[in-house]
Amino acid sequence: MAGLAAGCALAEAGFRVTLFERRPYLGGRASSYQHPGTGEIVDNCQHVLLGCCTNLLDFYRRTGVQDKIRWYEKLTFLEPGGRASVIAPSWLPAPLHTAPAFLRADCLSLRDKMAISRAMVALAPSIPADEGETFLDWLKRHGQTAQAIERFWKTILVSALNEDLDRVSVPYAAQVVRESFLKSAAAGRMGIPTVPLTELYGAAGDYIRARGGEIQFRAGVESFRSEVFGVNVTTNGQEQKFDYLVLAVPFDGVARMLPDTPSAAPLAAALGQFSTSPITGIHLWFDRQISNLDHAVLLDRTIQWMFHKSRLIDARNAEAGNHEARNPDTREDDAGGNGSYVELVVSCSRSLVEKSKTEIVDLAMKEAHEFFPGAREAKLLKSIVIKEVHATYSPRPGIDQHRPKPDTVWPRVFLAGDWTATGWPATMEGAVRSGYLAAEAVARFASGKRASFLVSDLAPSGLMKLFG
Repeated sequence: MAGLAAGCALAEAGFRVTLFERRPYLGGRASSYQHPGTGEIVDNCQHVLLGCCTNLLDFYRRTGVQDKIRWYEKLTFLEPGGRASVIAPSWLPAPLHTAPAFLRADCLSLRDKMAISRAMVALAPSIPADEGETFLDWLKRHGQTAQAIERFWKTILVSALNEDLDRVSVPYAAQVVRESFLKSAAAGRMGIPTVPLTELYGAAGDYIRARGGEIQFRAGVESFRSEVFGVNVTTNGQEQKFDYLVLAVPFDGVARMLPDTPSAAPLAAALGQFSTSPITGIHLWFDRQISNLDHAVLLDRTIQWMFHKSRLIDARNAEAGNHEARNPDTREDDAGGNGSYVELVVSCSRSLVEKSKTEIVDLAMKEAHEFFPGAREAKLLKSIVIKEVHATYSPRPGIDQHRPKPDTVWPRVFLAGDWTATGWPATMEGAVRSGYLAAEAVARFASGKRASFLVSDLAPSGLMKLFG
């Protein structure tokens, strides 16, 4: 997505873009493919966005896929046994807009809620500086109960940051809380793609081609050589020359491409400070409906999220032209027939990396039975487990000082990726921001004038305006 965002912005600005993609489809870590064992089209992992993701939304509008996102204001928290607590906005001004639903939530005690409220008051004015403290230590220092940490802070932040709280820096966690929970009701709306991810991001390839660009699939960049008037790029053993190069690959991919020269040493040292965290997606197909929820947060177990894919993907309803598919609060069950296709997600899934598919599916089925009584009578038809072992970089304390800007020591070579200095964690929003920042750097070098592609943050509303 970083490369696609950079390519689209530069194509719009008049550059003739060539995009290299080592896979036969677009999207990178946000992609889908036909699983060879089942024939099903599956996303490599469920991706969601929030209303505060202004640059990602700009990217969707630019490429014409904004109508492929279904929006939700309500978030359902399920306890083992099935008891539900629903968090939704009210008429109250931010940051109090979710207070009535929060106070009614059965999954937290009054003591938990009081502790969480005190922490929110501390986070509302500004994002704390990174002083080497983990967010778990910060929470304990601010009097959070064990259940508040487990059922609230861990639930929202491990999914958002893909890391355990004892490894997350305070600014990253604070940013997620302020941007998505406190700033405004609009900021916290959750959007879920209604088409497979490669279909969603394939539109960006069309956008680049329509402006004179080219997409080369199965073409991984192996090395580059910077010269005064251009950059030589080697892909699949062949060298091509370009005016500029944007390396929109994971940090370890950049490290492998760096020349063994003194000038590359500082960047190589910075890249050596990064580590990764895994995500596991468990895809299950049942012979009957197991839930009438489109999605839910699952508490106290290994599985953290359920996404009812057969209720979410527009393709399931396309032939019927089902208008209600775009209005999830009013439509009847439609799961592509009488069955259910669900994806269960485990962020920061280090405990699952070494487990076999059978072990993971057995675990998922056991927990699904606890949360969804309908699953106990359902027959599992097929299953897929997808492990993204290096899904995101770990947002540990101190890592920000090692995140590079798009400019490099090679004047015509630039960096993009959610791991670069975007001001955001490893999210789709962070990836798009990095692409826009890299495009701005290229355009600035080419013309000597300031270029602007980055979109401003969502403005605060209500009482949050007092803090800016």
